[in-house]
Amino acid sequence: MLVVGFPTGAFQANCYLVAAGEGEPCVIVDPGQDAVEPVAEALREYRLSPVAALCTHGHFDHVFSVTPICDGNDIAAWIHPEDRGMLSDPMKGLSTQGSAFFGGKLEMREPAEVRELTDGAELDLAGLRLTVDHTPGHTRGSVVFHTALDEGGRVMFAGDTLFAGSIGRTDLPGGDMRTMTETLRTKILPLADDTVVLPGHGGSTTIGRERASNPFLLELDPTAAGPTRGI
Repeated sequence: MLVVGFPTGAFQANCYLVAAGEGEPCVIVDPGQDAVEPVAEALREYRLSPVAALCTHGHFDHVFSVTPICDGNDIAAWIHPEDRGMLSDPMKGLSTQGSAFFGGKLEMREPAEVRELTDGAELDLAGLRLTVDHTPGHTRGSVVFHTALDEGGRVMFAGDTLFAGSIGRTDLPGGDMRTMTETLRTKILPLADDTVVLPGHGGSTTIGRERASNPFLLELDPTAAGPTRGI
Protein backbone atom coordinates (compact mmCIF):
# COMPACT_ATOMS: atom_id res chain seq x y z
CA MET A 1 0.00 0.00 0.00
CA LEU A 2 1.16 3.51 -0.84
CA VAL A 3 0.29 6.32 1.59
CA VAL A 4 1.41 9.85 0.81
CA GLY A 5 0.70 12.28 3.63
CA PHE A 6 1.39 15.96 4.28
CA PRO A 7 0.07 18.73 6.56
CA THR A 8 -2.06 21.47 5.02
CA GLY A 9 -3.10 25.00 5.88
CA ALA A 10 -2.81 27.16 8.96
CA PHE A 11 -3.93 24.33 11.25
CA GLN A 12 -1.58 21.73 9.71
CA ALA A 13 -4.31 19.17 9.13
CA ASN A 14 -2.99 16.00 7.56
CA CYS A 15 -4.11 15.05 4.06
CA TYR A 16 -3.41 11.54 2.78
CA LEU A 17 -3.41 9.96 -0.68
CA VAL A 18 -3.89 6.20 -0.44
CA ALA A 19 -3.39 3.69 -3.24
CA ALA A 20 -2.43 0.07 -3.83
CA GLY A 21 0.83 1.38 -5.34
CA GLU A 22 2.35 3.92 -7.70
CA GLY A 23 0.54 4.37 -10.98
CA GLU A 24 -2.75 3.16 -9.46
CA PRO A 25 -6.12 4.71 -8.55
CA CYS A 26 -6.19 6.45 -5.17
CA VAL A 27 -8.48 7.97 -2.57
CA ILE A 28 -7.78 11.36 -0.99
CA VAL A 29 -8.45 11.58 2.75
CA ASP A 30 -9.19 15.03 4.22
CA PRO A 31 -8.21 17.53 1.52
CA GLY A 32 -7.97 20.56 3.81
CA GLN A 33 -6.93 24.17 3.53
CA ASP A 34 -4.43 24.89 0.71
CA ALA A 35 -4.44 21.21 -0.33
CA VAL A 36 -5.13 21.68 -4.06
CA GLU A 37 -1.52 22.25 -5.14
CA PRO A 38 0.19 19.58 -2.99
CA VAL A 39 -2.48 17.03 -3.94
CA ALA A 40 -1.94 17.79 -7.64
CA GLU A 41 1.83 17.49 -7.19
CA ALA A 42 1.51 14.14 -5.42
CA LEU A 43 -0.85 12.83 -8.12
CA ARG A 44 1.74 13.71 -10.76
CA GLU A 45 4.75 12.43 -8.83
CA TYR A 46 3.22 9.04 -8.04
CA ARG A 47 1.12 8.81 -11.24
CA LEU A 48 -2.08 8.38 -9.25
CA SER A 49 -5.68 8.70 -10.46
CA PRO A 50 -8.12 9.93 -7.78
CA VAL A 51 -11.46 8.14 -7.51
CA ALA A 52 -12.90 9.62 -4.30
CA ALA A 53 -12.32 12.10 -1.49
CA LEU A 54 -13.02 10.76 2.00
CA CYS A 55 -13.76 13.15 4.85
CA THR A 56 -13.18 12.05 8.43
CA HIS A 57 -15.36 14.98 9.58
CA GLY A 58 -16.65 18.33 8.41
CA HIS A 59 -14.32 20.89 10.02
CA PHE A 60 -13.04 23.29 7.39
CA ASP A 61 -9.36 22.57 8.07
CA HIS A 62 -10.04 19.03 6.80
CA VAL A 63 -12.48 19.74 3.94
CA PHE A 64 -11.66 23.24 2.67
CA SER A 65 -10.29 21.97 -0.67
CA VAL A 66 -12.75 19.11 -1.15
CA THR A 67 -14.90 20.95 -3.70
CA PRO A 68 -12.17 22.11 -6.11
CA ILE A 69 -10.45 18.73 -5.88
CA CYS A 70 -13.64 16.72 -6.37
CA ASP A 71 -15.12 18.87 -9.10
CA GLY A 72 -11.75 19.27 -10.82
CA ASN A 73 -11.30 15.49 -11.00
CA ASP A 74 -14.99 14.55 -11.42
CA ILE A 75 -15.05 12.48 -8.23
CA ALA A 76 -17.43 12.26 -5.27
CA ALA A 77 -16.87 13.41 -1.71
CA TRP A 78 -17.84 10.96 1.03
CA ILE A 79 -18.90 12.31 4.43
CA HIS A 80 -21.17 11.30 7.30
CA PRO A 81 -24.63 12.94 7.06
CA GLU A 82 -24.26 14.50 10.53
CA ASP A 83 -21.36 16.61 9.22
CA ARG A 84 -22.52 17.19 5.66
CA GLY A 85 -23.91 20.65 6.46
CA MET A 86 -20.41 21.93 7.21
CA LEU A 87 -19.39 21.44 3.58
CA SER A 88 -21.50 24.47 2.66
CA ASP A 89 -21.59 26.23 6.05
CA PRO A 90 -18.26 25.80 7.86
CA MET A 91 -19.41 28.21 10.58
CA LYS A 92 -21.48 25.34 11.99
CA GLY A 93 -18.27 23.75 13.25
CA LEU A 94 -16.50 26.84 14.58
CA SER A 95 -16.45 28.36 18.04
CA THR A 96 -17.50 31.97 18.60
CA GLN A 97 -13.83 32.95 18.63
CA GLY A 98 -13.17 31.00 15.44
CA SER A 99 -16.09 32.61 13.68
CA ALA A 100 -14.86 36.05 14.74
CA PHE A 101 -11.41 35.26 13.31
CA PHE A 102 -13.00 34.83 9.89
CA GLY A 103 -15.27 37.83 10.30
CA GLY A 104 -18.28 35.58 10.80
CA LYS A 105 -18.13 34.39 7.21
CA LEU A 106 -16.25 31.62 5.43
CA GLU A 107 -17.64 30.74 2.02
CA MET A 108 -17.69 27.15 0.84
CA ARG A 109 -20.02 24.96 -1.20
CA GLU A 110 -20.66 21.27 -1.61
CA PRO A 111 -18.97 19.35 -4.41
CA ALA A 112 -21.18 18.38 -7.33
CA GLU A 113 -21.42 14.82 -5.98
CA VAL A 114 -21.63 13.96 -2.29
CA ARG A 115 -22.16 10.46 -0.92
CA GLU A 116 -23.02 9.76 2.70
CA LEU A 117 -21.12 7.38 4.96
CA THR A 118 -22.74 4.94 7.37
CA ASP A 119 -21.34 3.12 10.38
CA GLY A 120 -19.87 -0.25 9.45
CA ALA A 121 -19.93 0.40 5.70
CA GLU A 122 -17.35 -1.36 3.55
CA LEU A 123 -16.04 0.85 0.74
CA ASP A 124 -14.40 -0.75 -2.28
CA LEU A 125 -12.46 2.12 -3.79
CA ALA A 126 -9.18 2.33 -5.70
CA GLY A 127 -8.52 -1.37 -5.18
CA LEU A 128 -8.78 -0.88 -1.43
CA ARG A 129 -11.36 -2.20 1.03
CA LEU A 130 -12.00 0.46 3.65
CA THR A 131 -14.17 -0.04 6.72
CA VAL A 132 -16.04 2.98 8.07
CA ASP A 133 -16.56 3.41 11.82
CA HIS A 134 -18.76 6.24 13.06
CA THR A 135 -16.78 7.82 15.93
CA PRO A 136 -18.75 10.83 17.24
CA GLY A 137 -17.35 13.02 19.97
CA HIS A 138 -15.14 15.52 18.16
CA THR A 139 -18.09 16.18 15.85
CA ARG A 140 -21.40 14.37 15.51
CA GLY A 141 -20.38 12.95 12.15
CA SER A 142 -16.75 12.02 12.80
CA VAL A 143 -15.63 8.73 11.25
CA VAL A 144 -12.43 6.74 10.95
CA PHE A 145 -11.41 4.59 7.99
CA HIS A 146 -9.36 1.43 8.41
CA THR A 147 -8.00 -1.19 6.07
CA ALA A 148 -5.69 -4.20 6.08
CA LEU A 149 -2.00 -3.81 5.26
CA ASP A 150 -0.33 -6.15 2.78
CA GLU A 151 2.37 -6.98 5.34
CA GLY A 152 -0.19 -7.72 8.05
CA GLY A 153 -1.99 -5.59 10.59
CA ARG A 154 -4.20 -2.62 9.79
CA VAL A 155 -3.96 1.10 9.25
CA MET A 156 -6.54 3.59 10.50
CA PHE A 157 -7.09 7.11 9.20
CA ALA A 158 -8.27 8.60 12.47
CA GLY A 159 -9.13 12.20 11.64
CA ASP A 160 -9.45 14.12 14.90
CA THR A 161 -10.73 11.19 16.94
CA LEU A 162 -7.30 10.01 18.14
CA PHE A 163 -3.86 11.63 18.09
CA ALA A 164 -0.47 10.51 19.35
CA GLY A 165 -0.84 11.17 23.07
CA SER A 166 -4.19 12.91 22.90
CA ILE A 167 -7.68 13.03 21.36
CA GLY A 168 -9.70 15.59 19.44
CA ARG A 169 -11.21 18.50 21.31
CA THR A 170 -14.85 18.24 22.29
CA ASP A 171 -15.67 21.88 23.05
CA LEU A 172 -16.64 22.93 19.52
CA PRO A 173 -20.23 22.80 18.18
CA GLY A 174 -21.25 19.16 17.83
CA GLY A 175 -18.52 17.96 20.19
CA ASP A 176 -19.31 16.08 23.39
CA MET A 177 -16.91 14.53 25.90
CA ARG A 178 -19.32 11.87 27.10
CA THR A 179 -19.90 10.76 23.52
CA MET A 180 -16.16 10.80 22.83
CA THR A 181 -15.55 8.62 25.88
CA GLU A 182 -18.03 6.06 24.57
CA THR A 183 -16.38 6.18 21.14
CA LEU A 184 -12.96 5.55 22.66
CA ARG A 185 -14.32 2.69 24.76
CA THR A 186 -16.27 0.92 22.03
CA LYS A 187 -14.51 1.80 18.75
CA ILE A 188 -10.86 2.51 19.58
CA LEU A 189 -9.85 0.33 22.54
CA PRO A 190 -11.02 -2.93 20.87
CA LEU A 191 -8.61 -2.43 17.95
CA ALA A 192 -5.49 -4.57 17.70
CA ASP A 193 -2.30 -3.13 19.16
CA ASP A 194 -0.51 -3.31 15.80
CA THR A 195 -3.06 -1.02 14.13
CA VAL A 196 -1.14 1.94 12.68
CA VAL A 197 -2.89 5.24 13.41
CA LEU A 198 -2.57 8.07 10.89
CA PRO A 199 -4.21 11.03 12.64
CA GLY A 200 -5.66 14.29 11.41
CA HIS A 201 -2.86 16.29 13.04
CA GLY A 202 0.66 15.36 14.09
CA GLY A 203 2.65 12.20 13.63
CA SER A 204 1.65 8.57 13.33
CA THR A 205 1.32 6.14 16.21
CA THR A 206 -0.15 2.72 16.97
CA ILE A 207 -3.07 1.56 19.06
CA GLY A 208 -0.66 -0.38 21.29
CA ARG A 209 1.40 2.72 21.96
CA GLU A 210 -1.69 4.78 22.73
CA ARG A 211 -3.18 2.06 24.90
CA ALA A 212 0.00 2.14 27.01
CA SER A 213 0.56 5.89 27.21
CA ASN A 214 -2.39 8.02 26.06
CA PRO A 215 -4.00 9.41 29.24
CA PHE A 216 -7.46 9.41 27.68
CA LEU A 217 -7.22 5.68 26.92
CA LEU A 218 -5.46 4.75 30.15
CA GLU A 219 -8.46 6.03 32.07
CA LEU A 220 -10.76 3.70 30.14
CA ASP A 221 -8.66 0.53 29.84
CA PRO A 222 -8.89 -1.68 32.95
CA THR A 223 -5.98 -3.81 31.72
CA ALA A 224 -3.57 -0.86 31.50
CA ALA A 225 -0.62 -0.97 33.89
CA GLY A 226 0.29 1.91 36.14
CA PRO A 227 -1.71 4.89 37.39
CA THR A 228 -4.43 6.41 35.29
CA ARG A 229 -4.92 10.07 34.51
CA GLY A 230 -8.23 11.90 34.51
CA ILE A 231 -9.86 13.00 31.29
